[in-house]
Amino acid sequence: MQNIAEFRIIGRVGKIEIKDKVAFLDIAANYSRKVGEDWEDDPHWNRATLFGKNAERADRIGKGDLLHIAGRVRQSSYQREDGERIFHVDLIVERFATLLRGENGRGGD
Repeated sequence: MQNIAEFRIIGRVGKIEIKDKVAFLDIAANYSRKVGEDWEDDPHWNRATLFGKNAERADRIGKGDLLHIAGRVRQSSYQREDGERIFHVDLIVERFATLLRGENGRGGD
């Protein structure tokens, strides 16, 4: 049996960074939490990485767009000069769809 580590996020785009053949996407999934008698928005920001064709398609994503992204989770680590090991989790997007264009949307998908 194959082991898997997957993610799925539906959220709004906050920032897009495109560099060479990779794109980085900051996306906020919004949760609600009760504070006293009221419900408040509680956004959780995630940074996702897009490669290949997905990175090419990233130029059509706009700030505020509502996306559904899904993919795999990859953990990496490195050791700093002081000997401390730093761990990092990458969200690698394997597929995405634009569900709703934000007011700054860039075009069709």
